Amino acid sequence: MIDKISPSLGQAVADLHDGASIMISGFGDAGAPHELMEAVIAHGATDLTIISNNAGAGETGIAALIKANRVRKVICSFPRQATSHHFDARYRAGEIELELVPQGNLAARIQAAGSGLGAVFTPTGYGTLLAEGKETREIDGRNYVLEYPIHADFALIKARAGDRWGNLVYRKVARNFGPIMAMAAKTTIAQVTEIVELGALDPEIVVTPGIFVNRVVQVAPLSVAAAA
Repeated sequence: MIDKISPSLGQAVADLHDGASIMISGFGDAGAPHELMEAVIAHGATDLTIISNNAGAGETGIAALIKANRVRKVICSFPRQATSHHFDARYRAGEIELELVPQGNLAARIQAAGSGLGAVFTPTGYGTLLAEGKETREIDGRNYVLEYPIHADFALIKARAGDRWGNLVYRKVARNFGPIMAMAAKTTIAQVTEIVELGALDPEIVVTPGIFVNRVVQVAPLSVAAAA
């Protein structure tokens, strides 16, 4: 009997290791698995490479990982915003490495990893500093840059609901990077609001099939009163 449900956040991330590369879903807070990131901090793994759309903001999530000095490198498209002071401070001090990837290229490279592609040619970045040292090619009169897939040891993603096989559905824009990250990592851990019985999810709306998910852990949403 296949049962990918983890009884706790701690057990879901128990095999993280120092030096691991971790994809983290989310666009801002939408789709960001904050509770799983708190579990990573509690776990203690360090020297991590974080692959995400941004480098964190405020005091939670990726920003909290950086504040706790667990991150060696960030690969993202949007490292700075008004409250990204933890990343800013570490970067200016030379304590964290940044690989800046345009957002479309980031998604394409992650998707390439999950699809088993060797590389992709993209027009974004051609003629800029981001293309320096990279192979370029003219195809049908347009110039492209060769970009390689981005793989990861782990993907931490957030979905609305899942079953014990790991089939996942998402809530609206929170779907963002989760589906492609689930395909691109060796181990995918999904935080879900609700775990449902097998067969309860309409196959027509399952976005991430269970074959791409290794663990599912339920994190109930805070009530308005509890969150206040």
